[in-house]
Amino acid sequence: MNRIIFTVVFLIVISRHLFPQPVPGDDENIPYLMTFGTKAQKSWGDDDFSQTFFFLIPESFKNPVYFKIFDADIGGTIDEMNGTFDTQMTYSLYGGKEAYSNIDAQGTDPVGKYKSGNLLATKSFGVNPRYDNSWYVFGPFNPTEGEYVKRFGGYIFKIVCDGTSGDDGNMYRYFLSTSNTENKAIEGAFAFAYEYSFRMHDNPKEVSHIYPYVDDRTITVKQMNFDWDKDGFIRVVSVARKGQMCATSNEDEWVSSEFKILDEEKNTSLDFQFIKRQSPAVKNNNVVINVRNQYNELLPFNTIPIGGVPKYKYGIEVKKVEKK
Repeated sequence: MNRIIFTVVFLIVISRHLFPQPVPGDDENIPYLMTFGTKAQKSWGDDDFSQTFFFLIPESFKNPVYFKIFDADIGGTIDEMNGTFDTQMTYSLYGGKEAYSNIDAQGTDPVGKYKSGNLLATKSFGVNPRYDNSWYVFGPFNPTEGEYVKRFGGYIFKIVCDGTSGDDGNMYRYFLSTSNTENKAIEGAFAFAYEYSFRMHDNPKEVSHIYPYVDDRTITVKQMNFDWDKDGFIRVVSVARKGQMCATSNEDEWVSSEFKILDEEKNTSLDFQFIKRQSPAVKNNNVVINVRNQYNELLPFNTIPIGGVPKYKYGIEVKKVEKK
């Protein structure tokens, strides 16, 4: 089983009436998702030229929904050019049976049946000024067109972004909305992924974050990152951890490191912080990361950290010292 989200987690989310944020989320402070064309060198920062995101819509929500893509084209002011823009990118939206529950859909590699489910919409883009720095919209869709997953209490849709040709970098965002003209949040809905491929800020003062959730089964956590370019360091903060340092990769390589989960960290989110070095400056840095537990199950990155952004609680450390 390649998943670690359980009913209790989603009941907590829904009961707190959280609203979705843009993907990436505001608390993540990640500028853009990143996917390259299939002819790109992996050293540019994308290991497989594909990225999958899931969107959960609560069963109680009955109105039509829209899936919005910001800067869907490959060209213009935002995307990363390699020579000249010659890349095609395809976005595909899936719902129905096995859109989420097929095990290949929850992996880190675009293999097998990762495009499982019913294809609801698809669109390919190259250079298209109409969608440069603006929104493209899939929809409307009835929430019941997603895959109903009982333990989550709602319907799940999947968006796969695949580079299909060329060697340029596509930077983009998503938003799940009740409107095709405005970004209007859906109460209780949110997005998550099992692997993140994203663009770092150029400004070394900006810190990006991801928030994997740790359930009460988790004993150890293993993080793997790709093509970090030695751009500073990756630190983990939690309710019980001031700053766990992680191994970081150089160009075009994967590295991993593990650490034990403390009792106080169970049923909370971790805060993986991506802290850039001050000098020499590293620009246009694209990074891939995933996190697993001791069973090799992937931990989901929620665009809204479950339980809120974790803050280190000094009292926990004091209590531990007193017990010794």
